[in-house]
Amino acid sequence: MPQLAKTLSVPTPAVRKPGSVWTELPRPVSAGAEPVGHVRLGYARASTARQSLDAQLDSLAEAGVTRVFSEKISTRATRRPELEAAVKLAGEIRSSGVAVTLVVHEHKRLGRGIELAMLAEELKASDVGLEFLTGELKGSHDPSGIVFTVLAAMSGMEREYIRDRTLEGHESARRRGKTIGGAGVTDDSMLSMALHLRAQEMSLRDIAKRLVITTGAKKGQNPSPATVMRMLREHDEQAAPAVST
Repeated sequence: MPQLAKTLSVPTPAVRKPGSVWTELPRPVSAGAEPVGHVRLGYARASTARQSLDAQLDSLAEAGVTRVFSEKISTRATRRPELEAAVKLAGEIRSSGVAVTLVVHEHKRLGRGIELAMLAEELKASDVGLEFLTGELKGSHDPSGIVFTVLAAMSGMEREYIRDRTLEGHESARRRGKTIGGAGVTDDSMLSMALHLRAQEMSLRDIAKRLVITTGAKKGQNPSPATVMRMLREHDEQAAPAVST
């Protein structure tokens, strides 16, 4: 029966997977109830394989985290699987009525500028706290606190700033007879959408599947991942001088 099938369709938490040790998850509580217990999840990241995570892992252990997610991946990577897993698990635990804090050695391990701001928005939406053990933002930050509010505001302002600088750069390039992107298949609308999707940490392949060429011989087709990469790289190169000033 369709109704019975729908009833039996229950989401499986990330910790429930083949080969994992069974642990009891916190039980759901009624809406509006005070959090029962507190879970501290840790995240550590190094930019290259040569860099060591030992210092971060030691500080997280001293901070009493329950579980640590770690990875060696560049800040420029469009996706960070371990960070995504940490945020997902934090949201699942928080939805069960338990207070959750994501603990990180320093805010730079999460990203810079708009990346950090967008992550803060996601954590705030799930009511997950954030704690930095060192650095400029050292301390515990409540989702309703000023740090989350400032980061969310910074996210919106930086998006608008980048968009305006991009359009200015494109107009300047057109006046000089230059073409933005691959073989004239890209435009401002495509770039804006690509930036939005990249901010959601989608891969180049997935971004390309969601874009459509609107002019020329390839009208109606999807651009190649290489074209998307070139378009975003040219955008970043144009925006970098403006951001650094």
